[in-house]
Amino acid sequence: MKGLPIVVAALGGALVGAAAALLLAPRKGSDTREAIKGFIVSHVPGIKQKDLDSLADQIAEEIKDIK
Repeated sequence: MKGLPIVVAALGGALVGAAAALLLAPRKGSDTREAIKGFIVSHVPGIKQKDLDSLADQIAEEIKDIK
């Protein structure tokens, strides 16, 4: 179990990197939402479409507020 914190840190770093890339990339809102959906689908298998749309919209709004 000593390797678990390393795995958690690596996953956390990957998520932070992906969020930074989405924040810094100059894209239209619809393109950003599609990128967020693609990222979520690839990292959260089995997510329902309704939940995916809602989560992507929430994240896109947060990104818009930060910019």
